[in-house]
Amino acid sequence: MSDLLERLRGRGWRMTAQRRVVAEVLDGEHVHLTADEVHARAVKLLPEISRATVYNTLGELVSLGEVLEVSTDRRAKRYDPNAHRPHQHLVCARCGAIRDVHPVGNPLADLPDTERFGFTISDVEVTYRGTCPNCAAG
Repeated sequence: MSDLLERLRGRGWRMTAQRRVVAEVLDGEHVHLTADEVHARAVKLLPEISRATVYNTLGELVSLGEVLEVSTDRRAKRYDPNAHRPHQHLVCARCGAIRDVHPVGNPLADLPDTERFGFTISDVEVTYRGTCPNCAAG
């Protein structure tokens, strides 16, 4: 389970009913929802919440650094509440399911100096791809 709600309360983020619902929808382990999926789930909890409010809240959470905007393919952006623990993503090539993974080692150290071309590297994004058990069984 992510600690998104606790982090937001700790920052003193003004917790309106709409913001709370968006944060509740995102709070969890391996959550990588699109904005439309967040809206669909939020409407079940707060029927009057607008799509614009969901998009604005997601944008604010990304700006605050409390949610990551993830793009693992050419599909819609997804929102990941696991913003404070370094991780990579494992993506099913068939259905698009995403899981957080924590590989051992330092991917920054894996790039030899001869391949850095003078860059000072500050971040690495690795996406593992494969077929999830559900798709492999079907």
